[in-house]
Amino acid sequence: MTAAPAPAPVETPDTATATPINGTATPAAGSVAPVADPATDRAHIARLYREHLSSGRSVLGTVLGGMLETASDGAWVFTEDGRRYLDFGGYGVFILGHRHPHVTAAVHRQVDTHPLAGRVFLEPVAALAAEALAARTPPGLDHVHFVNSGAEATEAGLKLARAHGHTALVSTLGGYHGKTLGALTATANPKYQQPFQPLLPDSTAIPYGDTAALDATLAELGRRACVIVEPVQGEGGVRIPPPGHLAEVSRLCRTYGAFLIVDEIQTGLGRLGSWWGMDADAQDGPPPQPDVLLVGKGLSGGVVPVAAMVATAAAYGPFSRDPYLHTSTFAASPIACAAALAAVEALDREGVVPRAKALGERLLAGVRAACAPYAGGLVREVRGRGLLIGLEFTEEQAVGELILELVGRGVLVNHSLNATRVLRLTPPAIVGEEELRLFLTALAEALRVVATRLG
Repeated sequence: MTAAPAPAPVETPDTATATPINGTATPAAGSVAPVADPATDRAHIARLYREHLSSGRSVLGTVLGGMLETASDGAWVFTEDGRRYLDFGGYGVFILGHRHPHVTAAVHRQVDTHPLAGRVFLEPVAALAAEALAARTPPGLDHVHFVNSGAEATEAGLKLARAHGHTALVSTLGGYHGKTLGALTATANPKYQQPFQPLLPDSTAIPYGDTAALDATLAELGRRACVIVEPVQGEGGVRIPPPGHLAEVSRLCRTYGAFLIVDEIQTGLGRLGSWWGMDADAQDGPPPQPDVLLVGKGLSGGVVPVAAMVATAAAYGPFSRDPYLHTSTFAASPIACAAALAAVEALDREGVVPRAKALGERLLAGVRAACAPYAGGLVREVRGRGLLIGLEFTEEQAVGELILELVGRGVLVNHSLNATRVLRLTPPAIVGEEELRLFLTALAEALRVVATRLG
């Protein structure tokens, strides 16, 4: 596998005025050349990764071309040399794109006034962000616990379940809920679990979408059980369950007295073309009724990391009564909550959710058309909902080769941690006609090259 070629530089508002993306002005003719900036020296940064961050990450960066990601705007990521890349990856974070103006402005205001709280007095931004989020969650999910990452949201949900006596964890094969110790127990992938055994005791992983297996498991565990499930598995390779599955999971949990956590860290806030992935199961029957909803990724507005655990009043009781039972110094920081509040406002005011649905339908159709010549050969299946789309290949190598070919054509996409043969698309909902055409053209060209190479 060779390093990906870089696309040609493009003229942006910055380069057009002789100012590179990194903000360093180009010297006038005849002036003394400036000292090299270590922040944009590829060899220097690669060495720092090897010495201080991750040697493996340094190698991966080199394989991908060695570019340095130094700026972003809308659907685009820019490298230190002024090249731009259409971001159809981002692991589900950028539903609003990069640096959305409303979110960025809110964060700037917060930085200029009160970015971190002393945690003695009540802090208003957290309260307003909680109100805004609770107004958009399914009925009954009104109590918000802000955290810094999706894995922390999972941990909070698991601890809350245990506070109620639900100590037997039931997760699904291929599910992904984070890599902290408790979350990793629910992320049923031996590759990531084995080095850290033993994890939480009394845990079971069942096939995703198999309600018969869940019924049998809950019949044995009873009310000790805590079930955690995604409406669609993202890192699991964009696996979509049968219609009504989540509603049936909810019904079984109520029948056996189990605690239900629905993980919408990746699928929520418009990613699937609805506010929540569980909304699809509410159309044809009783809606799912989780005790806890996990929110993240898009809640950041693509600006400041933030996530949340949202619970019913009954479930949230232990955390509500004792505010020191589960705490974090940086959780619910004013700067993060300003981003969360602005993100929810932007999603609502700008009609991002229906836009994601319409754009996702067009993108899925376009991807299927591009893959059609290779169906039954290189391509096994194309599947998706909203702006979460997976391309499953017959061999693992195709994913890596296609990622490199797309990078060489100025497009970024993601692999799937729990499904190595699935390439995953999570573009922003702000993508326009030109960007959509660019992506589909690049995909068709990349598929042709990879199909010929792997022949």
